[in-house]
Order: sequence, then structure tokens, then C-alpha cells
Amino acid sequence: MTDIPDDPDALPGKPTSASRTTLSHIMTSHDTNLLGTVHGGVIMKLVDDAAGAVAGRHSGGPAVTASMDEMAFLEPVRVGDLVHVKAQVNWTGRSSMEVGVRVLAERWNESTPATQVGSAYLVFAAVDAEGKPRRVPPVLPETDRDRRRYQEAQIRRTHRLARRQAIRELREKRAAEGLDD
Repeated sequence: MTDIPDDPDALPGKPTSASRTTLSHIMTSHDTNLLGTVHGGVIMKLVDDAAGAVAGRHSGGPAVTASMDEMAFLEPVRVGDLVHVKAQVNWTGRSSMEVGVRVLAERWNESTPATQVGSAYLVFAAVDAEGKPRRVPPVLPETDRDRRRYQEAQIRRTHRLARRQAIRELREKRAAEGLDD
């Protein structure tokens, strides 16, 4: 990706609540896997849809999925469950954003509390019409929970970048030794 020049005054910050959103969907038999529960890929698409909406809203334009840092499936989702996917921007860089997503499920015909069934962290890159990176507004955490999420996102970013660098160095070493596959 092309480097974006640093210009801290380019865009005013946006509070976390400005782009926070929830998408809801009733799961049907078309969403099931061979075990009769909702297929993980269906949940992942809902997660990506909600995160993409949040990233686009926060950045004020197109944003593409750059990576999924983590996807945890905590409980199975069943046919007839009403799934709520809640997403918000946790952290922003120059052109990238981490979006945190919680997945909740409840029976469509019961008045019982929703249960958390999954969570995910995705990184999005804001792009212009040519697909080149563009600057995003800084996120402004509003609550203690938002500030905690911001700090945790910075840790995930540090780990992501360190892992990427370690892999690059290993590949370069293997190539120099003639061991590249």
C-alpha cells in the first residue's frame, strides 16, 4: 500500500458512537451446515457485513477488509435464532481501522436475553475510487470500555506487525539458504 503523508489536522475525529451499528438476521435452514447448526461461514459473512458498514460509516467512504485478526465461535447458532451482530471502530491508524464485533443470538419467538455466541476483530483499509489508501478520521473513545478496546486494539496491531515481520525475515532467510518452497 502507498504511504499516506502524515497530516494530523486533515480530518476531525469521530466518536465511537458515530458509526456503531447492529445488523440482525433470522437464521433459516438455508444457513445450516451438515450438523444442523448455522454454518460458521454464514456468521463470518454477517460479521464482515456489519464491520464493513461500520468502517465505511467511520471513514466516510469505501473500506475493504484487510484482515480478520480473530474469530471466536463461543456457542452454536440454530435455525430460528435471531442473530444480532454489533460492531464498532475500536482503533484507527492513517488509513486502517480495527472493528470489533460481538455476535449475539436469541430465539426468535421467546423473550429471553440474547447470548453472546461469537466475537471477531477485523482490520479494514479505507480506499479511494482507484483502490488506493485514503486517510481515515481518528476514532475518539467515549467510555471506559471504548478506551479499553482502543488499548487492546493497539496490542493486537503490535502483535500483527511483529508476526508479519518475523514471517518476512524467516522467508528471506530460507530464500538466502536456497530452502524456499
